[in-house]
Amino acid sequence: MFDYGAPKRFPAARSSKRRGVGQHPHRGFETVTIALQGEIQHRDSIGNSGIIGPGECQWMTAGRGIVHEEFHSEDFTRLGGIFEMCQIWVNLPKKYKMNDPKYQDLKTKDIPCVPLKIHNEKTDVRREVSTAMKDGYAKVFAGSFDGSDGPAATFTPINIWVVTMLSTEKEFEFDFIEGYTTLIFVTKGGIVIEGKTLNMADAALMNREGTSIVLKPTEIETSILILSGKPIDEPIAARGPFVMNSQQELIDSMQDYQRGRNAVVED
Repeated sequence: MFDYGAPKRFPAARSSKRRGVGQHPHRGFETVTIALQGEIQHRDSIGNSGIIGPGECQWMTAGRGIVHEEFHSEDFTRLGGIFEMCQIWVNLPKKYKMNDPKYQDLKTKDIPCVPLKIHNEKTDVRREVSTAMKDGYAKVFAGSFDGSDGPAATFTPINIWVVTMLSTEKEFEFDFIEGYTTLIFVTKGGIVIEGKTLNMADAALMNREGTSIVLKPTEIETSILILSGKPIDEPIAARGPFVMNSQQELIDSMQDYQRGRNAVVED
């Protein structure tokens, strides 16, 4: 699942009421939440908590079961501002679905920022990093981009890149492993890909053939999210906050939650 919260301005709060999603359970997959603007505060039933700001990520492995909550941070609620985020549900292979839950707090200092590859640029041309960054860059949350590895520990091969393109005069080339599933989502501006134009909030699901994609931005400061990963190729049974392999496992998950086996978020 992919969920996108488009930019929205929130006024400064006039009360102490929190904005966000209260306690709810998950099992069998991971939630990957990226703040694009604003701040998100997380707490869960195994004692983790954290706040992420623009360009940062909360990576939560639900595993056998967890309860968590997600709200605007207290400072963002008090001051107001523009809020934009996305959340990806990353499936877990059957052998990992009942692992212990865990939480990864990925901060700006941990996330590599890598210059983009210019399409048809001679391979013997070596640009200074500071110069190359002026054309565009990728923030690598998971997987690898041009030799730089993202900080997220994953159960299967996954790439998550937030890409910013700063020039409309150049085309940018992205390399992938053949057979991976790849999604490209536009969060700002627009791109031309294989002769088709995508604008803000448009998405392209690529086929699994080939090893590279060439993009041309239509606006300066175009931003996109690129997700790619090796298919798990297992049965999927999903209902509400649970992603398992069979209907019986979904029933078991709901019963475990109702019996309090996932605990609660303590105040």
